[in-house]
Amino acid sequence: MNPSEKSAEHPSRPRPELLAPAGDWDCVRAAICNGADAVYFGLDCGFNARYRAKNFGLDDLDELMRTLRLHGVRGYMTMNTLAFPSEMPELVPVIQRVAAAGVDAVLVQDFGVARLVHTVCPDLPIHASTQMSLTSAETIRVAADLGIERVVLARELSIAEIRKIHDATDLPLEAFIHGALCVAYSGQCLTSESLGGRSANRGHCAQACRLPYELVCDGEDRDLGDVRYLLSPQDLAGYAAIPDMIDAGVMSLKIEGRLKTAEYVANITGHYRRAIDRAVQGESTELSEQARQEMELSFSRGFAPGWLEGNDHKRLVPGLYSAKQGLAAGVVDDVRGDRIRLKLRCNIALGDGVSVQSKSDQGKFQGSRVYAIEQAGQSVRSAHAGQVVWLAFGHGDLDFGAIGADDPVFKNDDPQLNRRLRQTYTGKQDDAGLSVDLAVHAAGGQPLRLEARIGTAISEMVRSEKPLEKANKRPADAAMIREKLGQLGDTEFQLGDVRIEIQDQPMVPVSVLKSLRRDLVGRLRDRLTSPPVRRIQPDAGIELLKPWGQPRAAQNAGVEPPSGAPSLAVLCRTMDQVQAAMDSGVSLVYADFHQPRDYRHAVDAGRQRGVTVGLATVRMHKPGENALLNAVSKYQPDLILARNLAAIEHAGKVGIDCVADFSLNITNHRSAQWLCEQGVGRLTASYDLNRDQLKDLVDSVPADRLEVVVHQHMPLFHMEHCVFCSVLSPGTNKTNCGRPCDRHVVQLRDRVGALHPLQADIACRNTLYNASPQSGAEVVADLIRRGVGWYRVELLSQDAEDTRRVIRLYQDLLAGRVDGGNVWRTLQATNRVGVTRGTLEPKRNPLAIL
Repeated sequence: MNPSEKSAEHPSRPRPELLAPAGDWDCVRAAICNGADAVYFGLDCGFNARYRAKNFGLDDLDELMRTLRLHGVRGYMTMNTLAFPSEMPELVPVIQRVAAAGVDAVLVQDFGVARLVHTVCPDLPIHASTQMSLTSAETIRVAADLGIERVVLARELSIAEIRKIHDATDLPLEAFIHGALCVAYSGQCLTSESLGGRSANRGHCAQACRLPYELVCDGEDRDLGDVRYLLSPQDLAGYAAIPDMIDAGVMSLKIEGRLKTAEYVANITGHYRRAIDRAVQGESTELSEQARQEMELSFSRGFAPGWLEGNDHKRLVPGLYSAKQGLAAGVVDDVRGDRIRLKLRCNIALGDGVSVQSKSDQGKFQGSRVYAIEQAGQSVRSAHAGQVVWLAFGHGDLDFGAIGADDPVFKNDDPQLNRRLRQTYTGKQDDAGLSVDLAVHAAGGQPLRLEARIGTAISEMVRSEKPLEKANKRPADAAMIREKLGQLGDTEFQLGDVRIEIQDQPMVPVSVLKSLRRDLVGRLRDRLTSPPVRRIQPDAGIELLKPWGQPRAAQNAGVEPPSGAPSLAVLCRTMDQVQAAMDSGVSLVYADFHQPRDYRHAVDAGRQRGVTVGLATVRMHKPGENALLNAVSKYQPDLILARNLAAIEHAGKVGIDCVADFSLNITNHRSAQWLCEQGVGRLTASYDLNRDQLKDLVDSVPADRLEVVVHQHMPLFHMEHCVFCSVLSPGTNKTNCGRPCDRHVVQLRDRVGALHPLQADIACRNTLYNASPQSGAEVVADLIRRGVGWYRVELLSQDAEDTRRVIRLYQDLLAGRVDGGNVWRTLQATNRVGVTRGTLEPKRNPLAIL
């Protein structure tokens, strides 16, 4: 379906934008020809979160945007990764080219990059990527200061939550409607970085969520049967929710998949184009069984509504597989030689791709093409669901000794479907373009006048050089004029509505009609292919790259390092740790407790002993969760450790000093400065920084504004998904789970045997922590020389004795009594799982996670 073929809209339901992924030129054509209103794409020069996509070069931009404009399709470029200070100069010429080419908007994660884009080109719209972790109207309100014009919402929001956000903000909202789901909040996953030096915030996700994990509950292995993929969600398929999404205020529905094929783009875009058009007409958006099967064949780990209907942890993550499966084709009921017999659950044809999951071989899959089909003793080219068939495969493709009765069989490829999908964006259909509405005025004694309109934004008018003569015998008629003007087959346009007004029986020569039609087409083409005129200020961008000068002094002694000496802060997760930290003479203690009501004890202890106490907020802030912020501030701590933008705003409102935590992803001086302008006194350096990148940040920011975490168990996944509920409870969400997280200690064992601790916060979100603590002790001396005054140790499950031991080591380090190598070796020797240098290791092995 051509994007211009719009049906009559439902009077109370606006038409949302359909936004399709475009990893290469074929995907662009597939999106255009199957009805996308807009596409999003990345550049191969980096700074986009799909590094492994083919992407586009800077030299492709002009042609790409011309192509899109000629088809009335908008183009958004992804600049949605974190940037380091030394990299930001590379962005200025990229932003110049993007703005000049007429890209309709850029998607941005990094606060500093957003500032740079707005400075270089104030007229280039900025969309906040889902990587920016904007999950409530409160977080959006703070981020709006960056000049953002649209927000891509987190995938973890329900339709009810989206509606609340829409009702409380004026910014347009975009939401994902289809595609792969990350189990961790986008922008908050540190797994690839921690385990292998491949940052998901830099476009290098290693997909550790798709690996198998074993559950260890209270120190004992828990047999979960076939459930092994505990962190691998099914794919989002939100077609049934389209009417509710529109009614909730979503103005752009986004399809995930810049790493997918053009056939996938054509398939999914076409189905959602038709579903949206039905929704706008007030019709049902439910898919037929055939349509659903076609979508699953392009790519599917199983379809589910994601979080759109709220949390259903068992439905979201069944845990049975993590890769594309395709359609359930049946189960093996007999194996003879190199053939299997099954009763089909879907249609099968020669050449289809089939895989068999071997239960006797740990659920491994093996696949092949179908070489022969036998049904009722006859060789056939295809068979239908419900029929019993024998399937034969290529010689040696399958290990039939590993295949047994009841093994599941899947159809995962359909060449006939792929051919049909390719035909939608190749050949003549690729030339179908914008619908042009014409108004024709033909009157004797007056010039012939043609006016063309494309939508409401573009109009052109042409006139004949000479007046039309009055006809003696055959005056012009509407049918002839319509026919000649409608001959647009070799152009980018197609004829839409035509209004023809004829007066005084004029004679209209065919040559005049054709000449005016060519002139009109040329003018429309010029209008469409010309990029918008924009202010581009590269010098202002270059000025913004300079290191951040000395800011105003911090407002409170709780933020300033006492006497300018290196100071140690300790984040505690139990009161025993708090008491041990205070006993050890620590001057600043952060409390990060599962129950905020326990914060009172930490604050009271700090007041009694003259120790500064900061209270940590939850990492994500969703609609209706202001009470969680109030629960932190009501105890009047000395500091709030803010983990999201809403917490920063709240700290300012209640007049409590604020330290921004690692989850704000501060990797450059411009994002650091912007947060301080929002009222932050000190900033925690992002965990995405390795040793050299951390020094790069330190050298570009006033050192008294930084706090560096030098010891911690890295938080790998931060998830709306609750593993406790999914596998340790008969319930489906926090309303009926019975809170197994309060009764059990849970770890997930990975493929190399490491036991990663799992914890839940007060909002029932889960965090999986790295089994091994990370120590940056060896970089501390260099940071001290650079002027960094605050260093943090983050505890996890240490008892009081271990707490005192760890604190003592880092106190000795900061006082110069031992060096970083001594600290690292001591920790390595005394910790039973060892200690890593983690992200602060000088050289990382990016393949370690694979």
